[in-house]
Amino acid sequence: MTGGAGFVGSHLIDRLIADGDEVLCVDNLFTGAKANIAHLLGHPRFEFLRHDICWPLFVEVDAIFNLACPASPIHYQHDPVQTTKVSVIGSINMLGLAKRIKVPILQASTSEVYGDPTQHPQTESYWGNVNPIGLRSCYDEGKRCAETLFFDYHRQHGIAIKVARIFNTYGPRMHPADGRVVSNFVMQALRGEDITIFGDGSQTRSFCYVDDLVEGLLQLMNSRDGFTGPVNIGNPVEFTIRELAELVIEMTGARSKLVQLPLPSDDPTQRKPDISLARAELGWEPSIALRDGLVKTIDYFRQLAN
Repeated sequence: MTGGAGFVGSHLIDRLIADGDEVLCVDNLFTGAKANIAHLLGHPRFEFLRHDICWPLFVEVDAIFNLACPASPIHYQHDPVQTTKVSVIGSINMLGLAKRIKVPILQASTSEVYGDPTQHPQTESYWGNVNPIGLRSCYDEGKRCAETLFFDYHRQHGIAIKVARIFNTYGPRMHPADGRVVSNFVMQALRGEDITIFGDGSQTRSFCYVDDLVEGLLQLMNSRDGFTGPVNIGNPVEFTIRELAELVIEMTGARSKLVQLPLPSDDPTQRKPDISLARAELGWEPSIALRDGLVKTIDYFRQLAN
C-alpha cells in the first residue's frame, strides 16, 4: 500500500488488517502521518516502510494499491514538480514492480482527470476539460499521465490493472490544514471563525464518506479478471458549497458567518460522478449520508482541537 499513512490509505489498511490480510505500508510521510497508523505499529500483520516511490522498490507482495500522491491543492501545489514526479515516475516504478512479480495493481486516480467538466454528471467515457499549464495541472495532468501508463503497461505487458477515479472524500484523519472544503469548514466552525466560501457558493460537489470509498476500492480490486476500469468511485448526491457550509454551522453549533472570496484558478464549478458502471460491475454504491458522515468527522476534528 503506497501512501498508506495518508487519509484514505490508513483507512484502507485498517479494513485489510480487519479482513485478515498482511499489509506493507509504504509512505515517505510528505503528507501522510505516523499518527494515522500509530495504532497498527505493533500489529503482527502490519509493517511500515518509509520510502519515496520516485525511487525503485524491491519487495515481494501479492497485490499493490498505489495511493501515493498529495491530493489537496495546498499540498500538491507546495511542490508541483514533485507532485508530477510521484504520479509519473512513481507509477512507472510501481508498474515495474507489478510486472516483475506478476501481481495486480490498483491506481488511485481522481475525478480531477475530468478538470472543469463540460459534461454533467461525469461518466468514465468523458475525456475531460483540463488546463495543461494551470496551477492545478501538476495534479490533474500527473494523474492523467498515470492512467496512460497503467493502460499502456496493461496493453504492452499484460499487467493486471484496476483504475479508480476517486471523487471528493471526507472523514476522520483528514489533515486539518489540507485546504479541502470539508476540513476547512469544520475547522473554521470549531474555532468560531467565519467560514470562507469561494465565489457565491453555488458550485457543487459530491461528498463520499471514507468507509464507502474503502469498500468501493476493495470491490474494484476483487472484481472480475479483465475488468480494468477506469471506474468512478464517489457519491452521486450533489450539494452546493453553500449548503455544506450551512450544514457544518448547524451541526457544530457555531455562530460563524459566510464570507465570500474570489474563485481560485481552474476550480471546477460542478463535480458529480455517474456511478452506473460501479453499480453494474462492482455492485457498489455509497450508503452513508453526508450528515451521518459529518458527525464522525466533526468529532474527530473536535478531539484534535482539545
